[in-house]
Amino acid sequence: MTGKVSLGAIYMGDGRCRFTVWAPLADQVAVHIVSPRERLAPLARGERGYYQGEVTDIEPGNLYYYLLDGKKERPDPASRRQPQGVHGPSQVVDPQAFIWTDQSWFGPARQDLVFYELHVGTFTPEGAFEAVIPHLEGLKELGVTAVEIMPVAQFPGSRNWGYDGVNPFAAQNSYGGPEGLKSLVDSCHQHGLAVFLDVVYNHLGPEGNYLRDFGPYFTDRYLTPWGQALNFDGPGSDEVRRFFIENALYWLTECHIDGLRLDAVHAINDMSALHFLEELAATVRHAGDKLARRVYVVAESDLNDPRLIRPRAVGGYGLDCQWSDDFHHALHALLAGEQGGYYRDFGQLQHLVRALRLGYVFTGQYSTYRQRRHGRKTHLCETSQFVVFTQNHDQVGNRAWGERLSQLVSFDRLKLAAAMLLLSPFIPLIFMGEEYGETAPFFYFTSHSDPDLVEAVRQGRREEFVSFGWAGDVPDPQDEATFLRSRLEHSLCRQDRHATLYRLYRELLLLRRELPELSGINNNMEVAPIGREPVLLWRRWDDNEEFCAVFSFNIEESNISLPLSAGFWHKLLDSAEEQWLGDGSKVAAAYESPGEVRLILSPLACLLFKRIKEA
Repeated sequence: MTGKVSLGAIYMGDGRCRFTVWAPLADQVAVHIVSPRERLAPLARGERGYYQGEVTDIEPGNLYYYLLDGKKERPDPASRRQPQGVHGPSQVVDPQAFIWTDQSWFGPARQDLVFYELHVGTFTPEGAFEAVIPHLEGLKELGVTAVEIMPVAQFPGSRNWGYDGVNPFAAQNSYGGPEGLKSLVDSCHQHGLAVFLDVVYNHLGPEGNYLRDFGPYFTDRYLTPWGQALNFDGPGSDEVRRFFIENALYWLTECHIDGLRLDAVHAINDMSALHFLEELAATVRHAGDKLARRVYVVAESDLNDPRLIRPRAVGGYGLDCQWSDDFHHALHALLAGEQGGYYRDFGQLQHLVRALRLGYVFTGQYSTYRQRRHGRKTHLCETSQFVVFTQNHDQVGNRAWGERLSQLVSFDRLKLAAAMLLLSPFIPLIFMGEEYGETAPFFYFTSHSDPDLVEAVRQGRREEFVSFGWAGDVPDPQDEATFLRSRLEHSLCRQDRHATLYRLYRELLLLRRELPELSGINNNMEVAPIGREPVLLWRRWDDNEEFCAVFSFNIEESNISLPLSAGFWHKLLDSAEEQWLGDGSKVAAAYESPGEVRLILSPLACLLFKRIKEA
């Protein structure tokens, strides 16, 4: 890869535009300009099936199709804007039109990342990129350092999670298109917030997917849960890989995105000696060096395979971070008591201990749910390479009724979940509204135009819930009311317990920010249960500081002996205190420890202590 983005319509100024498209299945390709003045401009065929040509008398805003063999009119696979949706013409965009103000932006260090995942369509009533901007100051005050946006590649209609995108380069028109996205990114950088974009390189959506008319973008050698796999290792795969790597570079260079979250990389099938993910990570890192700013690649994977984040020098792919579902499952099963589906592998305190120690729970042992061994040990991996969460779009939206954790557990358990997440040594991710206990569900929603596809999606959702025992009717993904019910009610964060929970999240993130020993900057940590009680302890330290956190999952008071190093200890946080709407704590503000102290822990509570050098 050259590190440059050259596919699609590249506006060069002075009425000139260079068009480049890979279409080896076509014998002839022309650009059909449909507005403002209709005309055809033939493209010249080059090596490997690329067609290219410079067309004059073109201005930004002009609409066009590619005409294949004089018969098929198709949108540009690398279209930057689809103003009339996935079936309509593509639009020429001037990449120099937007005036950036983030020239001094460098981006946060990896261990300082705190993700806030949001869906543009449901985060505000307007459902647009620029409507997010007024909320950025609040996210900054909360302690967030990175906004993670669910996929925005052009999808059918105006309602979708984004994983049905079919125009990977085109920011969704109903959200505000590329101009709106750039405005949001620029504003985030002004507020000191990085922006990560969720991208889908394992499949394309079914409606408006015209890539197979151009070339062998797909393969029958593999199948994904969503249909045909992308062709990353067969004939023509070099060009497919180029297409998606250029897509990544487009987001980083033209849209100033700071990092990419790669959806479900376990569904990216590639038997090449140089795996697509390794090539992508290396190219992105090189681009970041040239841009003189930090850029990241984060993977979602169901394999518990540390090869994704290990250095290339030891056979890894060299990605920066990876989501850890095991942390979520272990904590959720303890807090909510669920045992259906994949939760059957979890539910004991030892599972959470393993997640905190290793990043995964399963590192090669037998999984009852999968009926096979699962995972691999995480040698040579750092804690700051794992992204963890108590909620995210999948874990909420893929429930039959879209319940958030606030609808499943008590307030004390919500506080315990927040403390476990934000005091963990990993990179935390907050799902929009979680910080104040949003009560609106987050459903799966679509706005497809094909009736057969609509019915197939409905049936597929019902079948997906069988293993969890979620019976009965579920909200119709196609019904607009399903989408509208998923919108946030931001005013809740100022009301009653919601305001207290928000204040707790802010306090926990302040502690994490002010005490770098809590944020994964080193791996000096011990995690263990205390006695026979469902109480977990972790201790972290470096050359100068030592901290101890206690998490009680007991529904009754616990009388424990806490092993604290000799010295004076100060209590930094106690979720049982009345300021956090607890019933009151029996734990003193400070202790002198000879090596251990006796404590009476409140039910479902968290404590954080710091050792001080002098009395």
